[in-house]
Amino acid sequence: MAAPAGTGERLSVADASNIVIDAPDQVNAFLMAGVLAPGGPVGVDGSVDLAVLRAALAERLPASPRLSQRVVRDGRRLVWEATEPDLDRHVRLVEPVDGRGGFEALCARLTVTPLPLDRPLWEVLIVPGVAPARVGIVLRLHHAVADGLAAVRLVEDLLRPRDGSSSTTDAAAASVRETPTPPAHRGLRARLKTLASGWERTFAVFRREVPRTVLLGKIGPRRGVAFVDAPLEALAAGAAAVGATVNDALLSAVVVAAEATLRVRGEPVPPRLPASVPVALGDHHGSGNAVGVMLVPLPAGEPDPARRLRRISERTRALKADARARGSYELTRSRFGTRLFKRLVRYQRLIVMFVTNVPGPRHPLALAGASLERVWPLAAIQGNVRLGVAALSYDGVLGCAVHCDADAVSAEVFADALGEEFARIAALA
Repeated sequence: MAAPAGTGERLSVADASNIVIDAPDQVNAFLMAGVLAPGGPVGVDGSVDLAVLRAALAERLPASPRLSQRVVRDGRRLVWEATEPDLDRHVRLVEPVDGRGGFEALCARLTVTPLPLDRPLWEVLIVPGVAPARVGIVLRLHHAVADGLAAVRLVEDLLRPRDGSSSTTDAAAASVRETPTPPAHRGLRARLKTLASGWERTFAVFRREVPRTVLLGKIGPRRGVAFVDAPLEALAAGAAAVGATVNDALLSAVVVAAEATLRVRGEPVPPRLPASVPVALGDHHGSGNAVGVMLVPLPAGEPDPARRLRRISERTRALKADARARGSYELTRSRFGTRLFKRLVRYQRLIVMFVTNVPGPRHPLALAGASLERVWPLAAIQGNVRLGVAALSYDGVLGCAVHCDADAVSAEVFADALGEEFARIAALA
């Protein structure tokens, strides 16, 4: 759709890249699934008053302007154009599901369902049947609207603190909430080093870091999703016992779960399973996306959880600072580069999975009086990477969602192993 010449706010390079990288077989959307308790528009029998819910959301839309804008073309540019969202289309009741398993299956189908480009790039789905006297809620956002951190802020704008109080953070939640340090003034040598490392990272996509594996290949249309919960305080204490963070604990549990998945498939386990991990870059400058990329070679074959966790912690401390210095991935800083990147990543053997940990709301939330009891983030899998894990801290729980190509990876096997390893890490305390 074209816009009148010269109108609208131009998309940032990062936001435009997320439009370019979208594809019918790889929908570039971020999903947050949750469970609402009775209250407000949610009845004790699990019924929902959509009119009340839509009215509550309508009041809060002005706090998030991107939810009242769509992407249109202005010549060769992509711009945000103001429009009035039709809440009958954006906020909908879907068919009931059969418990949590049915909820996971619905979310798997949504990962391959495109968001229409002729209207604002979001939707809220209300899902009966998730649990007794409860309903599910799914917020879908195109990645051009927000990355994981921006999406959490948007959720906080749409939902209010459950008790109406201001934000407070407990110690466990603080352990996963890292505020990016503003970059210091950098001399010529440091800038040249960053430039050289940028070229190195650009050409790294051609390296063969891992052997051929079921974790890489053409991503099929049938997706698998599984949710995993871990007590945040216990996990933070276990990680802290060996000088690690909750994010390190997540990576440690993920590599163990990946090993279990490969063994079930009868595949050999490589000595390293490299993961792509986003890191926050601070100021978004009006963009919905401001993340760098940290490539972490996770050590496989280490049976001792404490030793594995220490090794990962040592690596992430060094890699995180480097990733922030480099900034966003070089090939995605232009639309041409993004198109090239979109082709190259379907054949890469540099990483085998995506792992992201998003700091969640600092206080319990509610939608028009219905408490949000649980929440799980679900990120896209792209290129030839068939496995992704996203985590979010909320109300004392680290909620994780496994997203995979169901014909290559078992979400259930991975999720079971992930939960078991979380328990082993918590026991380190």
